Amino acid sequence: QVQLRESGGDSAQTGGSLRLSCTGSGYTYNYNCMGWFRRAPGREREWVARIDLDGDRSIAYGASAAGRFTISHDNANTMYLQMNSLKPEDTAVYYCAAGPRMVTGNCRYAYWGQGTQVTVSS
Repeated sequence: QVQLRESGGDSAQTGGSLRLSCTGSGYTYNYNCMGWFRRAPGREREWVARIDLDGDRSIAYGASAAGRFTISHDNANTMYLQMNSLKPEDTAVYYCAAGPRMVTGNCRYAYWGQGTQVTVSS
């Protein structure tokens, strides 16, 4: 069993910063890639960022995150999303996800956290 738990969601002002955390527990050997997603009200779920936990430890960002957000992972099995220069459009529930990396290189996100609310106001 794998459980993912997000924390760090809060309210912030435009231009401010937040850091989200996601800690995996259980049989964490079951995944080697992790990512952040978000869902804003009335919108589809959006991929934010990805990090590979082994191999070349590749990192990738979605268009909305590039240049403002930073994904990382530490040796305590915690993934982070540092969010800077926040905008109102960043308001969303943010989800942590993890899974195995497939032969194509895609991450099959088999495990998901419960989400944490981020609210950015002007």
